[in-house]
Amino acid sequence: MTTEPDDDEIVTWWGLVIEGYLATQDRLMGEIAQRYDLPPASFDILVRLVRSPDHRLPMTRLAKEAALSSGGFTKVADRLAAADLIERVPSSEDRRVTYASLTEHGREVASAARKTCADILRERVLAPLGNRSSEELAEAMRTLRNVNGPGSA
Repeated sequence: MTTEPDDDEIVTWWGLVIEGYLATQDRLMGEIAQRYDLPPASFDILVRLVRSPDHRLPMTRLAKEAALSSGGFTKVADRLAAADLIERVPSSEDRRVTYASLTEHGREVASAARKTCADILRERVLAPLGNRSSEELAEAMRTLRNVNGPGSA
């Protein structure tokens, strides 16, 4: 017979989730920053762009997906543009829309950084947990995102 976890046990479980995430994320982002000189927000934006059709997204959508304020996103975009990783491209259909688009250099850096990220995750997540537990972890986090994220009750 399984008993319900007590308050201390469930708080401890959640603490372990947070500690495991933070330790892994710190290691991952530290290595990405060291190898590619990309802070986490810049890396996130480049990965979103390299995975998008034509390697571009409307800047307002990209800011929202990256959970950055308009001003915060503008600063990151300015740094990425200055490093020749992205360019701002006005929409030909809607004057109100500007796209963030990867430059050729940006595609190369984003692809290499994404590959490095996957390699680190294989070593730091997949190797210790195995495929099945890694998939179950991802599904559990997807469930929590869906029930607790924007638009949830």
